[in-house]
Order: sequence, then C-alpha cells, then structure tokens
Amino acid sequence: MSKLKLRPLEDETPVKMTLDVPAATHRNLLAYAQAHAAQTGGKVAEPVRLVVPMLDQFMASDRAFVRGRNGRVG
Repeated sequence: MSKLKLRPLEDETPVKMTLDVPAATHRNLLAYAQAHAAQTGGKVAEPVRLVVPMLDQFMASDRAFVRGRNGRVG
C-alpha cells in the first residue's frame, strides 16, 4: 500500500459530537485504522479517532476552502 496521508494522531481535549455513519464507512474506517497503525508503528486507533484528523486533512487540502479562509476570492 502506498503511504497514507494521515499523520500520527495527536492527543487533544475533545468536543463531544454525535455522528451516524453507514456501516460501509465504518468498515472502511476500521481498515484505515489498521493500515495507519501498520504504517506508523502505533496501535490500532478506534475509528472515531480518525474522523477529526481526516476532516482536518481534507479541509487543509481543499484549495477553495483555504482561499476563502484566507480572505481570497476565486
């Protein structure tokens, strides 16, 4: 498998959110957690711990979002 984009998980104080995901998404998160642990040499994280870093990575790589956050148009 090629290198995953997700960095090692940081330990931060969480804000509680409830989220329902389809079973297929949960299975994919489980598989991703296993691949991430194998790549980083860490233990397999609970799938819920992956959601925030994945969202952060997605938003950081979304050029339109980044431009909008930086006050640039187009």
